[in-house]
Amino acid sequence: MNFKKYLFVGAALMSVSFFAACSDDENEPENPPVEEPGGEDPDEPQGPVSLEDQWNNTNTVIWPADTVINLTEHYTVPEGKTLIIKEGVQIIASTEGVGANLLPVEFTVNGNLYCEGTEEKPVLFSIPEADRTEANTFAGLWGGIVAGSTCEEMLIDHAIIEYTGGDVLEGAPAANAGYYEAGDDAYPQITTNNVNGKYVITNSILRNGVSDAIYMMGGNAIIMNNLFVANGETGEEAVNVKSGCQVDVVGNVMYAPNTNALKLSSSDQSEVRGQAKIQAYNNTIINAGWRRDSDKGGGVYAEENVSVHVYNNLLVNCKFRAMTPGLDNLANVEGGYDDKNSVIDYNYYASGSQEVDPAYVYEQGIHYSWQGYNYEHEDYHVGVVDVNSVIATEEDSKDPMFANYDINATSLTNYVYNDAWDFHLTAGSPALTGAYDANGSTMAPLFGTTGLTVNGETYTTPAPQPYFGAYGAE
Repeated sequence: MNFKKYLFVGAALMSVSFFAACSDDENEPENPPVEEPGGEDPDEPQGPVSLEDQWNNTNTVIWPADTVINLTEHYTVPEGKTLIIKEGVQIIASTEGVGANLLPVEFTVNGNLYCEGTEEKPVLFSIPEADRTEANTFAGLWGGIVAGSTCEEMLIDHAIIEYTGGDVLEGAPAANAGYYEAGDDAYPQITTNNVNGKYVITNSILRNGVSDAIYMMGGNAIIMNNLFVANGETGEEAVNVKSGCQVDVVGNVMYAPNTNALKLSSSDQSEVRGQAKIQAYNNTIINAGWRRDSDKGGGVYAEENVSVHVYNNLLVNCKFRAMTPGLDNLANVEGGYDDKNSVIDYNYYASGSQEVDPAYVYEQGIHYSWQGYNYEHEDYHVGVVDVNSVIATEEDSKDPMFANYDINATSLTNYVYNDAWDFHLTAGSPALTGAYDANGSTMAPLFGTTGLTVNGETYTTPAPQPYFGAYGAE
């Protein structure tokens, strides 16, 4: 995917506004017409309708390509119904808040959601253009996408989701449904809740959010070929998975998550919410963990009876290696990971020469990535985890030789993404060899053969590649 073109295409889209035919206010938006399968010509406008009224007498609503949807209230895809969002659509959430409590605008999916963007015309979930500033990176200006317990399918393909993380307040749909605690939680970019749901998130950009990018409390998912940037302000992750989930995470670039790129847990496991199982491989993780001014996190974190296979990942300038806390209580939903059914190995840890900003003070005195990788941490499962991994030292940085990214040049706490960077590996890169050959059946992707069928199309997870990181050779 050409991320350079993709990152800025949203700003260049033609803004197509809809106006009520009898309105005197030229700034009053009208929502696009509903397309009803088997009805009249879907290209003929059906007249001005509210977003809520679009669901009258139809089970499927289509937002046509290149339209602008202005959300000043919460929006809900009703249970049993389907919203299809075509390429180039911009969903712009108001930052003014909803109701007397000024609740962040929430996009709730109780039915099915299919975002069908393209590389040239991604679907954009954002805020007004004037508010899309670096200063608002962690301002939490709207509520993100919340897929409820009745959401059966969701496709996010070629989409940009940004500036999320508003506080969940009393009266918010997510609080009323019991998904989040009012006053205690902030919205991720994407939340899932249905243990039987099927979710495909691919070719997308999830950036600039106070909370996690993806928080999964249930479902089967393929998370592949995405770019994650600046996820979490004070203690959150790029991908956060709990019990009731089976997930493949592959081919993603995860830049500067606050704590971990991958937080993998089977917390709250029960007969209804089964053991979490995650296969995470061939991801590139950069600058993870440094913005959390404590000693937790730094790339991969596995706990509470989770079953994982984490391998062939390329971690660059992260604060720590893979952590597995609770080693004195393994395979317990209140303790450590399921070591009997897990492998965390054959990963590549590279370190630049940068010293962390002295404003960030860590109890264990970690100032460099190589130092954190080689620290005798109580949460490192020594002799089991990362036995065959490549680990940088002070004398040997293990520079992966990216096509265009100097591992010694960017601050460890930086979270601003440069679209000129290229994380392909150049010829002769040491990261091109030594990865796991992926012949073991337990290491194979969960959905590499059967796949996940969403909106009538079957998506399969790509096979593991015999190099470290997301991209391989340029």
